Amino acid sequence: MAMMPWAETPATRPWPTLGRVTPRTRGAAAWLLLALALWLAGMAPWAAQDFPPLTGRVVDTADLLDPGMEAALTEKLAAFEAQSSDQVVVATVPDLQGAEIADYANRLAREWAIGQKDEDNGVLLLVSRDDRKVRIEVGYGLEGTLTDALSTLVIQNDILPAFRSGDYPAGIVKGVDGILQVLSGDAAELEARAKRNESWSGGEVSDWLFTLFFVGVWVFVIGSFVMTNLARRHGKKIGKNRYRWLGMIWALNAAGASRRSGRGGFSGGGGFGGGGGGFSGGGGSFGGGGSSGSW
Repeated sequence: MAMMPWAETPATRPWPTLGRVTPRTRGAAAWLLLALALWLAGMAPWAAQDFPPLTGRVVDTADLLDPGMEAALTEKLAAFEAQSSDQVVVATVPDLQGAEIADYANRLAREWAIGQKDEDNGVLLLVSRDDRKVRIEVGYGLEGTLTDALSTLVIQNDILPAFRSGDYPAGIVKGVDGILQVLSGDAAELEARAKRNESWSGGEVSDWLFTLFFVGVWVFVIGSFVMTNLARRHGKKIGKNRYRWLGMIWALNAAGASRRSGRGGFSGGGGFGGGGGGFSGGGGSFGGGGSSGSW
């Protein structure tokens, strides 16, 4: 059969050629490479993380608890698990190896598979000693009970006050007690205690503000009187009731009050800142519920 003049065979068909590289193409490639580099940099801390093994209900790799305290906590958590089936684990680490505590806690809880597989009823209390951060990580099945708000109350009212005073064992024990209290169905007492603490701290701040305002008024009145007399005595008179002193011009009225201008001045500011061997997880899953804090 004769081949048509315009027919192409695989041998004669021209290969497709790439288009000309334009500045826009180079720019897009550069952005893709930058995005890939940033993604790899963000993944680096995760890839380098070395999680401690799950050796018990209390894993104290930061050495914040003495053996007696660790044993008592382990016994308390084991008894609670036997009663409720909820599995609570305490972990302390020296640092987070450059990761965010929420990410680290979630990955650690999933690595350990805390809680039962069908219930997802695990809780991890994580303390990072050198990063000065704490996290309560809650399994899927307990997010409706130990909510983010209640986790925050436990951290803010039970854990952080003790941590800020340097008493890590007390903060951990109070945190565990607060968690178990909520899981036992007694969250109302935790909320009431938080309101009492808030009311007390609010009243204390109000008293300080009133005292500061009262003292400030008297300092201003007495200071104006003293400065007025000093300007009159030691300043250079440059006009009627006008004196130059300390680089400023003081205008004194008949009542002895003063107004000042010039290069000098006063300014200020302030504010208020306010276990045991043979233990393993049961396959629980975590989705990021919980709360974090720092001190």
